[in-house]
Amino acid sequence: MSRFSLRTAFARTPNPLSQAVAERHARGLSVLDLAETNPTRVGLPLPDADLLARLPASPFLYTPEPFGLASARAAVASHLSQRGSPVDAAHVVLGASTSEAYGWLLKLLCDPGDSLLVPAPGYPLVDVLARLEGVHARPYRLPAVHGFGLDVEQVEAALDARTRAVLVVNPGNPTGHFLHEGELVALADVCARHGLALICDEVFCDAGWDTEAGRVTSVAGRALPCLTFALSGLSKVAGLPGLKLAWLHVGGPAHARDEALARLEDVADAALSVATPVQLALPALLAHAPRFQEALLARVKGNRERLVQARPADAAWDVVPAHGGWSAVLRIPRVPGEEATCLRLLDEGVRVQPGYFHDFGGGAYLVLSLLPTPEVFTAALGPLARVLSPPAG
Repeated sequence: MSRFSLRTAFARTPNPLSQAVAERHARGLSVLDLAETNPTRVGLPLPDADLLARLPASPFLYTPEPFGLASARAAVASHLSQRGSPVDAAHVVLGASTSEAYGWLLKLLCDPGDSLLVPAPGYPLVDVLARLEGVHARPYRLPAVHGFGLDVEQVEAALDARTRAVLVVNPGNPTGHFLHEGELVALADVCARHGLALICDEVFCDAGWDTEAGRVTSVAGRALPCLTFALSGLSKVAGLPGLKLAWLHVGGPAHARDEALARLEDVADAALSVATPVQLALPALLAHAPRFQEALLARVKGNRERLVQARPADAAWDVVPAHGGWSAVLRIPRVPGEEATCLRLLDEGVRVQPGYFHDFGGGAYLVLSLLPTPEVFTAALGPLARVLSPPAG
């Protein structure tokens, strides 16, 4: 009998929510999906259809470069430099996705059995990616009393002897809180003192709903005392997950940065994952990004305002304050709790996610996507308010 790696021994039993969704679809019943996070399915703008046809080279051209084409890396450097700090294209590495970039960084920084600190609540994919590399994802809490913002003391308390890096997601997913300057300075100091790398996932950085003093827009190009990696890509920046191009910027002290780049070249050279046509198209695709972001921000801000307005003044649930991202978090009563509430909403034709999918603690929460069209989102608010605010008695 074949033997399989324990790294792939994930739970295969469907949870009650996924089973209920499948059963509803099998019965031909509609779902107002407030868990939809695919930007290509919600009517947001796409680039001109003839963009690839206008490329000067054949779409079948193959130009292998471990870090990506110089022209594409320069386009990313220009994009990142617009956030405030100059970025050198020589420090930019292209990959097919941020998931691939995580895998590369885990290979670079960790041996099997080492640990990566990850924020909780957070996005569960990072835990899966770490496990596939034989790395333990150790959580550090984002306290609710801090609005799910960073608490550097929680980070330092979570370190162990085998911790090799700290992940911060800016803004948090799904919590929507941005990293601030004082927090970044303190976090970089912790990483420098303990010899750790700092990984900053910045895929939602352009999705800020407002302005705040001291907000960190990117760690790329920053003079920090520890090795740093900033991750993002076309999926969230331009709403183009199907074109499969992401980037990571390597920064920090020159000696550590240069050694990291030299080692990453071997890792990237083993994959050569980014297609040449999308690299040639990258300047035009990044030029499309502001149009996408303008429509995206109008969508998520509008839906969040509709959500806030749908809450009765005396409701036992509330919308958790946040400043960016694609999600809204609701704090709900502990009874009947997250799963029972999600199942009741699904009976009403509305799909949301329970907080435990994202490792929320200290209460009961729901997570809603703000991407659906205003028509879908508005139609879901009536059932949402009825289930969360049942009549008295």
